[in-house]
Order: sequence, then C-alpha cells, then structure tokens
Amino acid sequence: MRLDKYLWAIRYFKTRNQATEACKKGHVRVNSTVAKPSKEVFSGENITVRKNQINYEMEVLDLPPNRVGAKLVDLYRKDTTPPEAFEKVEMLKYSKDYYRKKGTGRPTKKDRRDIDDFVEDSDDDFE
Repeated sequence: MRLDKYLWAIRYFKTRNQATEACKKGHVRVNSTVAKPSKEVFSGENITVRKNQINYEMEVLDLPPNRVGAKLVDLYRKDTTPPEAFEKVEMLKYSKDYYRKKGTGRPTKKDRRDIDDFVEDSDDDFE
C-alpha cells in the first residue's frame, strides 16, 4: 500500500491530498529516511509524521483494506510517540498565552511595573 494512502486510511490526515503534500514537504519518514508518497509500506516499518509541531511515531502492524473507523485504527498501527512530545506542545501553548495580543496597544502602567519587577528579579539572580 502507498504511504500516502496508508496515512489517510489510518486517519492521520483528513484527505489523501494532505498526506501527499506532507510527504512531498519531507514531514514523513519511514525507518528514519524521508519518503515519497508512492513508497510502499509494509508491516513492521516505523513511520514518523511531523504534524502540528509534534513528531508522531508509529509502527505499522497491518495494512487496512480501506479507510477505517477511528475505533479500528489501533488494529493497524502501534503508537510509539513519547509523552514528552505532547508535554512540549502544552508548554509552548502556555508560553504563548503570556504575550500580549497583537494590536492591543502599548503596555499599561501595571504591565510596565510587572516587567520592571521581572527584570529586577532576574538581575538579582545573575549577581
């Protein structure tokens, strides 16, 4: 089975075209080598897919005959993604929440005081 069709069939991508584009951009690796969308996939191979800043890792257990339901996906692949990958994304999400939204204007007096306190505290750490 073709790699792009396999990724579509086990619901990593919504459309086969998205799976093909991810392969062409180099976001998909089979046994740690960049793979084309037409590469044949066999059971026992390891696939890494970079999607939404997460490197999903999986092992191919079997080839599905067609696109399968969400409950049946685990019959055809074994998810070996480390939990640290998901924790890293959570940390990125929290760090982005701190920054001011674009277009909200200059910092308020309270914001400036908070920034000054933070800078003073960090200067004390280096001494």
